[in-house]
Amino acid sequence: MLIPIKHENMEARRWPVVTLALIAVNVLVFLFTMSAIDDESPQLGEVKSHILMLAAEHPELKLQTESQHLVDSFKQSHREQWKHVQSPYRDIIDAYDAKIKMIEDPSKLQDEMDSLNAQFVSLSKVSLTEQYAFVPAHPTAISYLTANFLHGGWMHLIGNMWFLWLAGFVLEDVWGRWLYSLFYLIAGTAALQFYAWSNPGSITPTLGASGAVAALMGAFLVRFPKMKIEMAWIWWFSIFTLLRTGNPFRMIRFKASAYWLLPLWLVTEIVFGSLLGSSSGVAHWAHVGGFLFGALAALAIQHSGLEHKANKAIEEKLGWTNDQELEQASNMMEHGQLPDAITLLTDYVAVKPNSLDAWNMLRQIHTRENNTKEYLAATVQTCALHVRTHEVEAAFQDYAEFIDSGGGKLPAATWLEVCKGAEELQEFDRALDEYQALAKSYPGERQALTAQLSAARLCLKRLNRPQDALALYQTAAASPIPHLDWEAHIQSGIKEAKAAMSSGNAIAAGAQ
Repeated sequence: MLIPIKHENMEARRWPVVTLALIAVNVLVFLFTMSAIDDESPQLGEVKSHILMLAAEHPELKLQTESQHLVDSFKQSHREQWKHVQSPYRDIIDAYDAKIKMIEDPSKLQDEMDSLNAQFVSLSKVSLTEQYAFVPAHPTAISYLTANFLHGGWMHLIGNMWFLWLAGFVLEDVWGRWLYSLFYLIAGTAALQFYAWSNPGSITPTLGASGAVAALMGAFLVRFPKMKIEMAWIWWFSIFTLLRTGNPFRMIRFKASAYWLLPLWLVTEIVFGSLLGSSSGVAHWAHVGGFLFGALAALAIQHSGLEHKANKAIEEKLGWTNDQELEQASNMMEHGQLPDAITLLTDYVAVKPNSLDAWNMLRQIHTRENNTKEYLAATVQTCALHVRTHEVEAAFQDYAEFIDSGGGKLPAATWLEVCKGAEELQEFDRALDEYQALAKSYPGERQALTAQLSAARLCLKRLNRPQDALALYQTAAASPIPHLDWEAHIQSGIKEAKAAMSSGNAIAAGAQ
């Protein structure tokens, strides 16, 4: 079993109130509805099955509108099962089936059908799933909204809410609360409609936030394709291993980029949807529809300028002009009260370390006071904040100013993110130089090994320099930094680099 634990960007510029509100609403709705849904499902399901059995055995009976709709929908979506129930040679299904086989009086059979229809109508009127879950055969307008907030069990709820948190709060941070809220609600509707197109006659109620959450995953892929997601692979052993070790399961943690992990999940949903349809009890096609909608909508948001406008509005709300302390510090700077401004801003960033405006003001003050050491420290902070919000160009500007002002080397973690930013900009030569400089500057740090492997990958995959890639992989293999978790990756890289060198030599020999 694969479970996502976290990703690289687990911080936001402000509280993700919409994501937290969505989680809270889902939990509260579940707490208030779980008992009713558990109680009503068996009774309503029994009445439905009795109507279907009676209608299949006695097609001559007159059906009321509600029962007719139920039967027609079942016949359309479960043709083989309907044929089986109609067969006079099938086995008896249950006690009710045995009972109606013994009734021969047509009027009694009709009375039984009318009674069942009355029960069906009565139960449906008070049934949460019939009224508020999404039924593809006869969807209601309200169910396109309400079905996204109903869940069938604790694991269903917890799984959806965890994925909602992981993908949702970072999208809320870059899109803003109103755009993010609108996207989420429309995504849930789109996922359910896609499911209805794929299962047009289904009478099975569909509920859960998974369609909308799948849309968030699709949008996450578009917006953060290279972000690393930390996964836990958990599996259970046999009883013999349990008795021997006392541990019933094992877990391996690894990181993978969104650009291959999320498409892999989508492919599995398509496969399960194609093979199992709705028989698995999971709305796989709602997941597929939601994911595709989310990816396309994210592309539209990104290229329409809406994301830029939302980010600008967020920055204005977070800006120092709306903060009395920063406004006070600005006034101090204007009146030359620089030590007082430094004291105020230092206290401010101790409480709000993600305030880009406060750090920039500190940089200005330290420049005016010719305090290079503190200026460089503040520049490191602005660079790290720009990296965290994926403003790569701004981060590179900070880095350039850091170097120009005599800064020796950035902290390893920030420097590594700057290197990744160069890759995002397709500046592969520059990224390679930075990776190698980082590895040289921090020879004993874990980030140095990461930089060596990233440099080797660039040489092999992007720059067509397999010999350099081989040297880098071999250096990583000999590194004193513990790297057992990366050993398989390193050996695979060495093998691939050697194969690329052999292939290149063969081509060169052939050309001669």
